[in-house]
Amino acid sequence: MQDSPLRQSPLRDPNGRLARRLIQLYVGLVLYGASAALFVQAGLGLEPWGVLHQGLAELTGLTIGVVSIVVGAAVLLLWIPLRQRPGLGTVSNVFVVGLAMDGTLAWVPEARALAVQVPLLLAGIVLNGVATGLYIAASFGPGPRDGLMTGLHRRTGRSIRLMRTAVEVAVVVTGFALGGTIGVGTLLYAVAIGPLAQLFLRVFAVPAASGGSTVVATGTPQGAILRP
Repeated sequence: MQDSPLRQSPLRDPNGRLARRLIQLYVGLVLYGASAALFVQAGLGLEPWGVLHQGLAELTGLTIGVVSIVVGAAVLLLWIPLRQRPGLGTVSNVFVVGLAMDGTLAWVPEARALAVQVPLLLAGIVLNGVATGLYIAASFGPGPRDGLMTGLHRRTGRSIRLMRTAVEVAVVVTGFALGGTIGVGTLLYAVAIGPLAQLFLRVFAVPAASGGSTVVATGTPQGAILRP
């Protein structure tokens, strides 16, 4: 396993890899928040955690971006008993995604015609794949929600697929009960995000310092797609 990016010295990064990785990290997080906002404005169903965030926003009266920040921070606290170690990307994820989401919601109007909703949804799905590739390939640690799933995997011995399914079903059901939106967008996202993320992970992979290989995601379990 490679050393954590947070333990790597900038002095060992003579070719500007650190700068590139930081740019990828924050561009990816901003785009992830923007893509989540497009799901909301399309109104055809949100991705699993978005359903929960929207439901909690309806319940509390807070903006969905603020709810995303609060939920991310709460999930990060669950890392403590799971003995997970956050990275720069983990902590940044908590704040940047929610802020970018609220900013995009203020700028992009809600779509009411199907001819606008469908392109907006598709744009959100593709943009989410791009954002996921950028963010993970930066190798600054998983998002809080994905760290929860991988932590549960290590503590319970159950597969990542099972842990991810169990957690995401729970958040979708809870969010829907609170008023979150599920629909065709939820299904399309579930089907498309894996292939899109894998594609853009290859596109945005950062060359290793030796120039002979690429760094994708430090500590990423084999077969897992980590999202913020």
